[in-house]
Amino acid sequence: MNIYETDKLLSEYLLFHYGTRAEIAPPAGAEHALDYAVRCVSECLDPRILPSSARALDLGCAVGRSTFELARHCGSAIGIDYSRRFIEAADAVRTRGELPYSRADEGALTSALKANRPAGIEHERVSFETGDAMALRADLGEFDVVLAANLIDRLSDPSQFLKRLPTLVKADGTLILTSPYTWLEEFTPRENWLGGFEREGMRVATLAGLRLALEADFTLIDVRDLPFLIREHARKFQLSVAQASIWRRNGE
Repeated sequence: MNIYETDKLLSEYLLFHYGTRAEIAPPAGAEHALDYAVRCVSECLDPRILPSSARALDLGCAVGRSTFELARHCGSAIGIDYSRRFIEAADAVRTRGELPYSRADEGALTSALKANRPAGIEHERVSFETGDAMALRADLGEFDVVLAANLIDRLSDPSQFLKRLPTLVKADGTLILTSPYTWLEEFTPRENWLGGFEREGMRVATLAGLRLALEADFTLIDVRDLPFLIREHARKFQLSVAQASIWRRNGE
């Protein structure tokens, strides 16, 4: 079974995206890694360069928080994820304003929480749909902003995904890619990794692989670290550091 369709992962991601500091209760020193889905937008996108009618696309949106954050600055935002359950949860938050879920605490002990729709966002400008990032529908159109957070190292062929990006990002539009580069053969065959290996005695980093794949159509604007924290239960957390690369689509 796809782990992203399980109750456990759904609850963890709802907490990851919508949980408050008190609900997550991070260990001392890890507070800087909270609100990752928000920071993927607030720290990587300059809203001053966007037209009022800007369109945004959030690929691998999971349960949707970054899609809402994109809609703070854009006329419309579409979130797409391969997981049907994640998309159903995201759309429930959008339409109902809240979604109850259970937080794992210890063993079989849980706490009842609610994922609340972020305030100050016109949710009518947000939509969600299931889809495969490597086989997106042909009529999506072009976007002023495309975000793919923690996606590329979970695709079976990330290069195929990257080849589609020039048709999705408008000229002078913004592309934001974030990933901890956790390359695992259970998700991506080794021959399809963008980096994290040696070739002819040289170490190949993923950012170099991204440059090679994108440089014909995009200019790299900035690179920064984005730490994030996922709570599994009250005494077990995953602390990771994603690398965010921010690109501008070359003009026509």
